[in-house]
Amino acid sequence: MSGQLITIFGGSGFIGRHLVGRLAAKGYQVRIAVRDTESAAPLMTQGNVGQIVGFKTNVRNQASVERAVAGADVVINLVGILFEKGAQNFGRLHVDAAERIAAASRKAGVAQLIHMSALGVSKDHEAAYARSKAVGEELAKAEFPEATILRPSVVFGNDDDFFNRFAGILSLAPAFPLAGGGESKMQPIWVEDLTDAIVRIIETPAARGKTYELTGPDVYSFRELMEKVLEFTGRKCLLLPVPFGVMRAMGAVMSLLPGRPPLTADQVALLKYDNVAKGDFPNLDTLGITAASIDAVVPEYLRRYRRGGGLTHVSY
Repeated sequence: MSGQLITIFGGSGFIGRHLVGRLAAKGYQVRIAVRDTESAAPLMTQGNVGQIVGFKTNVRNQASVERAVAGADVVINLVGILFEKGAQNFGRLHVDAAERIAAASRKAGVAQLIHMSALGVSKDHEAAYARSKAVGEELAKAEFPEATILRPSVVFGNDDDFFNRFAGILSLAPAFPLAGGGESKMQPIWVEDLTDAIVRIIETPAARGKTYELTGPDVYSFRELMEKVLEFTGRKCLLLPVPFGVMRAMGAVMSLLPGRPPLTADQVALLKYDNVAKGDFPNLDTLGITAASIDAVVPEYLRRYRRGGGLTHVSY
């Protein structure tokens, strides 16, 4: 399989950063299709000279997407956002771009399309994020019937935006609100297991056209995950149950803040529903991957949130 060209949309994001090096090590040529090629520059050192290249691409522009997929053997769509700001909204990125990338891939004769969705998506979901992801899946399959759909739960890893984000908050805040008491369930997956799954899917022709539920080995409530963060960081913080209605109002106000909002009403809506595998689709076991647990991975990279950076002594 070495030498094939793989175009990755959104390749400079969290999952993409871990995937690019893995593919380069396997001998693939990697084209990182991103708005800002500077964001892809640090990833180029993970391969040989010219093996990994940044390719300026606007997923909202048909011609731009067509240029990005031209000549590619495999296309991977990792584009996704958790909140909307201006032109960067769910409809344009999760729906329109998904359809555009799939259609361009089909027309370009791409052999394989892998589309990143999310666990628990539904066209009648309360959260716009989940609705848009569900529609994006449907349109991608309509344009490219043999597309492989990936539905991961929360993804964690040393540079993640989940455990790191909450560890930072919990290390400073005296109290932390839990929407609905934090009872919704999640099944987090390690980013290295997820990227391993993507590589195996690329190299498994029988995986084409299937939908995969990709999760870790354990199910936790959101409250239990926050308790894990406190345990791993050695911090104390009061976890306060707050009604969903109050949290949604808080999220609506916070979404108006400049820059990245700490919380949105749509994110609160997501927390009302479990994010675990239903067991109706193939998974990591199907691919021969044994999933790593949170306990085996997260404590090491959350060490920096401990008092003194987790050091027991300082030497000079």
